[in-house]
Amino acid sequence: MEFGWSEGDRKFRQDLAKFLEEALPEDWEEVSKDGPGSDAQAAFSKEFSGKLAERGWLTQHWPSEYGGSDAPPWRHAILSEAMWACGEPRGPQYMNVNWIGPAIMEYGSEAQKSEHLSRISRGDVLWCQGFSEPNAGSDLVSLTTRAEPRGDDYLVNGQKIWTSYCQNADFCFLLVRTNPQERRHRGISVLLMPMDLAGVEVREIDAVIGDRYFHEVFLTDVVVPKSCRLGPENEGWAITSYALQFERVGAPRYARAALTVDLLAENAAAGGRLADPNLQEKLGHARALCEAARVLHYRVIDQRTHGLPPSADSNVARIAGTMADLAVGELALEIWGSESLVYGSVGDSNFRASMSAGIATGTTEVNLNLIAQRLLGLPRE
Repeated sequence: MEFGWSEGDRKFRQDLAKFLEEALPEDWEEVSKDGPGSDAQAAFSKEFSGKLAERGWLTQHWPSEYGGSDAPPWRHAILSEAMWACGEPRGPQYMNVNWIGPAIMEYGSEAQKSEHLSRISRGDVLWCQGFSEPNAGSDLVSLTTRAEPRGDDYLVNGQKIWTSYCQNADFCFLLVRTNPQERRHRGISVLLMPMDLAGVEVREIDAVIGDRYFHEVFLTDVVVPKSCRLGPENEGWAITSYALQFERVGAPRYARAALTVDLLAENAAAGGRLADPNLQEKLGHARALCEAARVLHYRVIDQRTHGLPPSADSNVARIAGTMADLAVGELALEIWGSESLVYGSVGDSNFRASMSAGIATGTTEVNLNLIAQRLLGLPRE
C-alpha cells in the first residue's frame, strides 16, 4: 500500500480544513455535544450538507450520473475523517452518503435512483435504519416484522428498537419478513419506507449516551407501496449484507479517538504527569490502536479503489475501531477523572460514543464470528 497522499488529496485536506473553520458556528461544541442524533444537529446537517453539496464534496466519490464526480474512495475517507474528528456536522446524513446511497445504486429501480440519490447528493434528506427488534438485535435474521402483500402495497406490522435518528428521518431503510414460512436469512425484504405514513409511531428511549439517540418504532397496519421495495422480494438479506460492508467503515471513530489521545497527552504534560512510564505506556497503547484502526480502515478503502469485492477486512477494521474507541474512552476517564464526565466535554463525548461502539453495525461478537468464518475459515460450531 502506498501511504503517501497525492497532491490533489493534500490540497483537498487543506481546503476542507479552511471550509470547516468558516462553516461551523461559534457554538458548534454546544450544538454537537449530544451527537449526530440530536434535533439541533439534525437540523444543522441539512444546512451544512447543502454547503458540502454546493462544493461538490458531499458525494464526490459517487458516479457522476448519480450526483458525484467520480472521485476515488479516498476522497470520501478524507472527508469522513475530518467530519468525525470535529463531531460529525453531517449529522445522520453520513449514513446516506456511506451506505444507503450505494445500496440504492446497486439494487434500486431507475425510479428509486431518481427519487433518492438526487436528494442524498443535495444533502436535504434524513434517513434511519430499521434493523434491530426486541428479539432480533445481534441475531438480526430472527426479525419478525411482517410485510403482507395487499395488491400493489404491503401491510406492515411490527416493532423496531434502538433505532437512531428516526425522530427527524424522512425515510427508513426497513428490514421486513415478506415470507413468514421461511426462516433465518430467507424471506427477508428491504423497504425504503417514508416515515410520515399512517401507523408509524416513534418513541424515544432514555439513554446515558445522549438524548434523542435511541428510539422504538412501532408499525401498525402501515400501508407501504410495493414500489418502495428495494430489489427482489425475499432477497433482502443479500442487500443488507452488501450495505453493511460499507457501513462498517463508514464512521472513522479512530479519527475522533486519536484527537482525544493527543489532548490527553497535552493535559498530562501540562500537569507534570507525562514522565510516568505507566501513563506513557497507556497513551502509547491507545495511540497505537488508533493508528492500527486507521491502517485497517485504509486497507478496505484501497480494496474499493481497485474494484475488489467486499471482504471480511471490513469486519476486522470495525473491530479495530471499536478497540481504539473503548481504550481511549477508558483512558480519558482515568486521566481526567470526574472532568471527563462533564457533559459536553471532549472526554465525555468520546466516552459516551464508545459505549455503543461495540454494538452498532453488528456487535463485536458478531463481527468476530464473521472474521472467524470468512477470514480464518473456521467452522460455525
